[in-house]
Amino acid sequence: MDIDVTRKPDGTAWLLTDLLGRAMGYVEDRAEGEFMIYPAGQAIETMQAMRRGPFGSLDAALAEIERFTRGTCRRVVDDERPDSDD
Repeated sequence: MDIDVTRKPDGTAWLLTDLLGRAMGYVEDRAEGEFMIYPAGQAIETMQAMRRGPFGSLDAALAEIERFTRGTCRRVVDDERPDSDD
């Protein structure tokens, strides 16, 4: 399962969406060195047995998602989003 990772405008979380645009949850930066994964939608069942944190970095949290789902997490820069107002 490949997942796009997009930073929320307030910078406190990264949204997870599959390649069809469905919400998969988010990774939240709760405190320095405490990143937690919060699955949503179809990912709740898919990621049920996965370790959800805390992780020391966003990269560590995304690596856990990749390891567990055997997919790729791809960070999307704001300019790359198809719904951009450009």
